[in-house]
Amino acid sequence: MANGQEKARLNLAAFQRWIATQTDEDFKQIIFRGQLNRGEIAKATGIGKSALRQNPAIKQALETLEHDLRDRDVLPPMAAQTEAQKSAPKAYDPGVKKRNMESKRLALLEHEVVELRARVATLEAKLKRYGELSEVLTEYGIAP
Repeated sequence: MANGQEKARLNLAAFQRWIATQTDEDFKQIIFRGQLNRGEIAKATGIGKSALRQNPAIKQALETLEHDLRDRDVLPPMAAQTEAQKSAPKAYDPGVKKRNMESKRLALLEHEVVELRARVATLEAKLKRYGELSEVLTEYGIAP
């Protein structure tokens, strides 16, 4: 059984072999949202998607590959905003959890309102029918 470092080297070698066998047309087939599809790369190379993100050597090789593909106009150019997002850390927003809970609660309440409006409409129709029946019985003197 290979240890972690050996497995990382084997994964890198598999990734580099895969890059060597691909053409620009092959790369165009796996473009997703302006970059190479990590899932397709993982399937083709036989390594896990986690290795593409966590193995620093593979991660660097993949970034270099995508940069070269952008230079050759295989991949679309990276927007300035995307480049800035990659370099800046994501800000922590403490209100996200509360907003998610509130939006779920809001959806639940809206669903309940729709059900109650339908029920009210049904009951109003019954009340109208029974009101008319009550009027007829009162006219004939049957009702108290």
